[in-house]
Amino acid sequence: MSTTVTEAAPDRVLRGILLILASVVLFAVSDSMSKLLRVQGLPAVEIAWMRYIVFVALALGLAAHGRALRQWPRRLGLQLARGVTLVGSAVLFVAGLGQLPIAEATAITYISPGFVTALSILFLGEKVGIRRWAAVLVGFAGVLIVIRPGSGAIQAAALFPIASAFCWAATIVITRRMGAGDRTETTVLWSAGTGLVILSLFVPFGFVVPNVGQIGLGLAHGICSSVGQYLVILAYRQAAASLLAPFSYVQLLFSTTLGWLIFAAVPDGGTLLGAAVIIASGLYTVHRERVRARQRAAARAGA
Repeated sequence: MSTTVTEAAPDRVLRGILLILASVVLFAVSDSMSKLLRVQGLPAVEIAWMRYIVFVALALGLAAHGRALRQWPRRLGLQLARGVTLVGSAVLFVAGLGQLPIAEATAITYISPGFVTALSILFLGEKVGIRRWAAVLVGFAGVLIVIRPGSGAIQAAALFPIASAFCWAATIVITRRMGAGDRTETTVLWSAGTGLVILSLFVPFGFVVPNVGQIGLGLAHGICSSVGQYLVILAYRQAAASLLAPFSYVQLLFSTTLGWLIFAAVPDGGTLLGAAVIIASGLYTVHRERVRARQRAAARAGA
């Protein structure tokens, strides 16, 4: 993120926060639609496939507007890898929604900053201090509080959002590895296209013919998810990611509310405690990222 974005004016920061809040509302609605389709018997791959049809349509529109259709990616291998990890994150999360309440599944995915920390050491050569490792361990402790090993089937179902969080973290690390060589529109298009091709290969296996209502719900799910992703891109153009990241945790509030209204699922005290621990570890990780970014900027200024 550039210095101009990091030191954004107050009106741009407010605009970025509002865009992030709008995106998490759309994500929570999208997740609720996914769960409805899972409850009605549609496979996770098929639900993600409908979502990606809309995703590709939006990506094509963005690419055409940004003249990215004629731009071949500079790092094709990384673009394809990003598409694979992104679609993996989507499918695994939807698969978990078949057995988990939305609030629990959402809370577990907040462990992704811990995975980002670990993967950044392996693939980006970053140095991680004891405080960031402590935050990672606290985050995983929060996950254990949520899933409570030995408490029943939830511990097996929890593997899906955990794997989804890992894939999402891999997507973030791959994006950092790519750098700013490609346009945003190019990256979005290749991620969407790669995911749709992969899903199209697997969707015939176990395909369930959806009714008209399920098709409409699937397309609405895709619209909410895709527009939410686009709002995130717009938000990060207004303010620094480290400043906006804490507001993404508001999604848990909306997911919990929708889970209660639609599925009569109310998270218990253990889930809320675990979610609080996970969020606290994530916020501390974000804080450390901001501190390190300031140190790097000060070092460059003094060089």
